[in-house]
Formats: sequence, C-alpha cells, structure tokens
Amino acid sequence: MSEESRPVKVSILDKDYLVGCKDHEREPLHAAVDLLKHKLEELRVTGKVVGNERLAVMAALNIAHELLEQRLREQAFREHIDAFIQRLDTKLETLMPHGGEETAA
Repeated sequence: MSEESRPVKVSILDKDYLVGCKDHEREPLHAAVDLLKHKLEELRVTGKVVGNERLAVMAALNIAHELLEQRLREQAFREHIDAFIQRLDTKLETLMPHGGEETAA
C-alpha cells in the first residue's frame, strides 16, 4: 500500500505554504526549507538583491548552480574510479592470462 501525501506547512519569506509530502519525506523537506532560508539570508545581507521575488530567484539559481557543480564533481569521481578499476582489471589479466583458471597438464 502506498503512503499518502499530507499537507505540511512551511514558512518562507514570511509566507506560509502547504506542501504535500509523505511522512518519510518530512525531514528532508524541512532540511530543504532550512537550506533555502539560509541562502535567502545570505543574499539579503549582501544588500545587492532587493525584493522577495528577486531574492527567491537568485537563491534558486545559486542552489541550482551548486547542485550542477556537485553533479560534475561526482561524475568526474566516477570516471576516475572506473578508469582505476579498468587499470586493475588489465593488470590482473596480465598476471592471470586465463581468467584465473588453472590449466590442465
């Protein structure tokens, strides 16, 4: 049986929003709200962005940029690990040319 979504009230920029979420998603939702509030406050204290709508858009752009950078780092790491594993496989094949099987004499 699938779990039903229930409305959860969150406050962002002095506005309340009802967000449908499952019970197991509540903690990650609140963590996301906290992250967004932190980004909004970072932008607000710079004084360079005026207006709640502009703050929200700039915060969203900053978070999206960070997410894309993280994805690129993870992809580079995976490629590095894949290349390392391939080098290990190649070395093993040279040490055990018959796939590790013993040859009958």
